[in-house]
Order: sequence, then structure tokens, then C-alpha cells
Amino acid sequence: MELRLPPRPPRAPVPPQPLSPDASRELRQRCALATPDDTARGMFFRGVLETVRRVGGASMEQLCRQSLPEKRYIDFFSYPITQFLPLAFQAAGLLSESCGSLSAAHRLMGEKATHDFLESVAGRTMLMLAYDEPRLLLGQLPTGFLAAVSYGERSMVWTGPRSGRFVMKRDFMPAPYHEGVLRAALEAVGARDIVVQGRELGLLDTEFALSWR
Repeated sequence: MELRLPPRPPRAPVPPQPLSPDASRELRQRCALATPDDTARGMFFRGVLETVRRVGGASMEQLCRQSLPEKRYIDFFSYPITQFLPLAFQAAGLLSESCGSLSAAHRLMGEKATHDFLESVAGRTMLMLAYDEPRLLLGQLPTGFLAAVSYGERSMVWTGPRSGRFVMKRDFMPAPYHEGVLRAALEAVGARDIVVQGRELGLLDTEFALSWR
């Protein structure tokens, strides 16, 4: 699987850029609802930094690293989601111009998260058990998330042979991020004409309408 990245234009060193008022407010609200037990694996930190470097260059990556409390994130160690959220929001803001929008930047990072997870032992096991069947892979996703993050509840509701709703409760990432996650998961098992549309039910609750062929 190859992550589709936007072309990187030549650019000067990137100065610090504050988040928009709306993004700052959303970030504060999401972080305020987190507890010390809410964690994500180090691979997702690394994936965001790799995406920033590949799209925006080393100077943009270094800008993101400046705000991180850890110098190195180990793939299957767990780190507070309150460290990952500011990184993801900052990266999305910095990548939004290259990607076309803030939502597109979150989707790109979500795709990268799926690619990295599916290359892990847990992810390869999921792919093996899916037998290139989207329904089998989606049926495993609620359990698969438990190997990636410590928080939230997820369920799959089928609406047809090639369609359904993936429901997430108490998940801290924005809907576009998980649109990227789910699209990349379906692509990994050969699904085509994929449609993934998130609908927020609350700040931390979202359902995603899925279809493919």
C-alpha cells in the first residue's frame, strides 16, 4: 500500500502558525474530556511526523517536534492522547495548504495511521483473517482499535451486502481523520468505489456511512 501524498512545492522555512480560533477551541474541548488513562500508540505520533516531513519538509517536521514532550515515540508504547491531539491539530494546520483543506490534511494522517497499523503484527493478523473481504475486515475493526488506543467504543452496523455504519463513541479524533482511517482499511482489502462519510453525533461521537463494491 502506498500513501497518496500531495506534491510538495518548494518552500522557505515554515514559521510557527497559530491554530485558528475554531480549531483551538475544538482542541481544548477534546483535551478537556480526556483522562490519564486515554492513550494512543507511538506509531501514530511517528506517522504524523513522517507525513509532515514528506509533505512539508524537515523544517515543518521540526516545528511539530518542538511542542512534543518526548524526543522519540516507540511504536507500541502508549502515550497520552493529550500529547497526540495537539500534534495532530498542529500538523493538520500546517499541511492544510498543501492538502487543500484542514479536513483533507486530517484524512491524510488517518490514512497514514491505517497503513502503519496494518504493517504491524496485529495489523497483519487482521489482514490475514480478512481474506481480502471488506466485511470481514470491518467486522474486526472494533477489536482492532483496542490494540491501537485505550479509549472509546466502536461497532459495525450492516445496512447491505456492501454498506454499513461504523459507529464510534468517545473517540477523540475529528471525523475526517477517521474517514481516512476507514478508507485506507477498505482499500487494503481491495474494495473499490469507496464512499466514507462521517456524521458527528457529538464532540466525541461519530458515525460513518460506508459503501463499496
